[in-house]
Amino acid sequence: MAKERGKYDYNFDGFVEKFEKSIYGSFKGEWRLKLLKEDLQNLHDGPRLNVWDAGCGLGQMALWFAKAGHALTCNDISFKMLEKAQEHFADAGCTAVFHKASAQEVAVTLPLQDLVLYHAVIEWTAKPLETLAVVAGRVRPGGYLSLLFFNQHSLIYRNVMQGSWRLGTILQNRWYGRGKRLTPPHPQAPETLVAWLEENGFEIEVQTGIRVFYDYMGKEALESTDLEELMEVEYRYCRKPTFRNMGRYIHILAKRF
Repeated sequence: MAKERGKYDYNFDGFVEKFEKSIYGSFKGEWRLKLLKEDLQNLHDGPRLNVWDAGCGLGQMALWFAKAGHALTCNDISFKMLEKAQEHFADAGCTAVFHKASAQEVAVTLPLQDLVLYHAVIEWTAKPLETLAVVAGRVRPGGYLSLLFFNQHSLIYRNVMQGSWRLGTILQNRWYGRGKRLTPPHPQAPETLVAWLEENGFEIEVQTGIRVFYDYMGKEALESTDLEELMEVEYRYCRKPTFRNMGRYIHILAKRF
């Protein structure tokens, strides 16, 4: 698996249960959704939009928009993920157009969209910036791109703090292949993506770091810390320069000229 990771767009068919229970069903997943929804609240509460969730996973954000009356198109290369998303939509009495296909395939026939959600996908694609260009190309002038990505700075910093064999992997720019964690092969630097967006007709409206302190704290520190108080600290600094760029994930909401 590790040899293939990075050469192809990654399919999460084998990790549906892990994502549903260990990630989205956890405190960390709840915090991530909270901040994403805050960043997107004005669009969610506004006039009806055509929204494309490019790599929808289990469909949480897509369903949030669908419940508010927006028109959703969803795709994923993972059949099992897409199947779960469809189940969640059906349970909520909501509809969407679903495609079991890559974002690159869907983009070819998709009309321009008011909002494109591209969440935690770019770091798993074989050609991150090329794929981003295809996805961002479906945003209409005046529309929005919501880009969530795994932060390269955070990956480097956290691994160096743990020392041992991780130092060698950082020096060799090999982000995956050892250890027990499912680490994306192409984590992104926020400065790189901000520059790309600005060079390609987008203006950054919101930039938020997700878990800017939590993921650097050891088990002992977390056990002796009041979680509610820690989240107040997280919330205070998550959108401030420097701190936001150290979040485990970073969310950028950008408007197309």
